[in-house]
Parts: sequence; structure tokens; C-alpha cells
Amino acid sequence: MTATASTTAPIADSRALGLAHYAARGVLEHVLARHGATFQQHVALRAAITTDAPRTPDDLIAQVQGSLKADPADIRATLDELLAKQLLITDGTHLRPTDAGRELLAAAGAEIAPVTARIWGGIPAEDLAAAGRVLALVTERADTELAALTDDLKR
Repeated sequence: MTATASTTAPIADSRALGLAHYAARGVLEHVLARHGATFQQHVALRAAITTDAPRTPDDLIAQVQGSLKADPADIRATLDELLAKQLLITDGTHLRPTDAGRELLAAAGAEIAPVTARIWGGIPAEDLAAAGRVLALVTERADTELAALTDDLKR
């Protein structure tokens, strides 16, 4: 009894997750490039816009690092880029998004929305729910492993 690739559902693993991530990210980066923005700028700007209260640079760096696992120095450079482009402004000890920053995020969002709908459309709700549960668990476990590795480096 031999199963063929055409009758066997693919198994979710790190490679499949990575391929899906980079495929979707590639689409988003293509759209962002037309707006003169990078992926990391998009994530940082979104973090500044969607927060309930103004954030300090260190708060934004921590939030973006939690999402992207990027180097804090690189994230600080990204915030500097957003300030130079006047997409963020300094307000005392906080960073606030400008109208231009909000407009960029809205324009990129409007452009990517129909593409996202085509990518995700037609996937059964129960499949999305199962995938969501698995991805949340993988994220939690990977964050735990990364924290342990980081702690080991500090010792």
C-alpha cells in the first residue's frame, strides 16, 4: 500500500511554514516598495499606529523585536528612517505617527487587501481555525526556545 504525493496531504513543518511566510511577505514587500517602504518600516509604523497610547522609542523597539526577532539596533535605525521620512514624529519622549504615516499604511493596506483576499479566500473556516491553533502553538514554543537560547548567551 503506497501513498502518492497527490493523495497525501502535506505535513505542516518548519519548511512549509517558512515557504508560506516568505511567499506572503514577498507579495507585501512588492506592494510596500511601490510606496517607498520596507517590511520592517511597515511593522514599526503599524505598531506606532495601532497602539492605545503613544509609545517611547524603546517601547516600539521592544514591540517590533517581539514580532520580528530583529536586532534592536536595526529597529532603532528603522525608527530613524521613519522619522526622516516624517512618517513618525517625536513628541516629548514619545513617537507619534504623522498623517503621512497613517496615509501610507492605509494606502498600502488598501492595495494589499484584494490580494490578501485572493490568497486566503476559499479556505474553509475550520482549516483556518486549525492552522491558527497550530501556528499559535509553534510561535509560543519557538519564543520559549529563543528565550532559552538568549538566556544561555547571557550567562
